[in-house]
Amino acid sequence: MDAEDVDLPADQLQDAVVELAHSMLDMARTGDAARLLPLVDQGAPVDMRSADGNSMLMLAAYHGHAQLVRELARRGADVDLMNDRGQTPLAGAVFKGFNDVVEELLDAGADPDLGTPSARESAVFFQHQAIAARFPEPTGPVD
Repeated sequence: MDAEDVDLPADQLQDAVVELAHSMLDMARTGDAARLLPLVDQGAPVDMRSADGNSMLMLAAYHGHAQLVRELARRGADVDLMNDRGQTPLAGAVFKGFNDVVEELLDAGADPDLGTPSARESAVFFQHQAIAARFPEPTGPVD
């Protein structure tokens, strides 16, 4: 179905689009890859964000959905896209202790030194030594 096939007034069409966006964010949160990925494959924005700046990849990462994180990254999702609080998907996965999600994000090129706090800082703070050991050495200036 194309947009010109939809016979709705503009305000109702806008409401339907907003409802679809909310549904997609919920699919990311619950790990419903079977419904979410076809929508992305059909052109839905892979880096769509919630009102507080959480991308679908951030929501999938924070809720422990490693396979969905991998598939969103494969489809071009920005693995370092920060939410409105300056948090990255990698830092969220570290905070929650989701080692499999951390692995997927690192494999997709996520930077452990971005964000506030960074994933590296979170791993140290929450004493996730196994996760911290997986991070590459920092490339920035040494204090």
